[in-house]
Amino acid sequence: MPGGHRLGVRDERVAAFCRERHLATLTTLRPDGTPHVVPVGVTLDPEAGLARVITSGTSAKARHVAAAGAAGTPVAVCHVDGRRWLTVEGRAVVRSAPAAVIEAERRYAERYRTPRPNPHRVVIEITVTRILGSL
Repeated sequence: MPGGHRLGVRDERVAAFCRERHLATLTTLRPDGTPHVVPVGVTLDPEAGLARVITSGTSAKARHVAAAGAAGTPVAVCHVDGRRWLTVEGRAVVRSAPAAVIEAERRYAERYRTPRPNPHRVVIEITVTRILGSL
């Protein structure tokens, strides 16, 4: 592959990087097609092939994803740490079921810290389709 930046979701280098505390950016698309880029905490679940972002259901990122419906919408999550970088691409949907939110909060707490209470919390669940990076 040109550039050699394609990585697998089960690559140990990806898993190790995603256990470190790095903030990322999530890119969603506004209704007019322009990118909306915001800082987020994200977790990777290699076994399920999912990345998860917790957020309030009223946030712009959650609204952009929810507007796509059950089919989801393409998104990208990017981490940068000096010369090391990782981009996770996939299709995102919003999950509000309590079990999904609890699981995402648990994973977030492992990587970052216990999230503050938020009764409006949802999960942006990203089915990973491609990972690029330089680790």
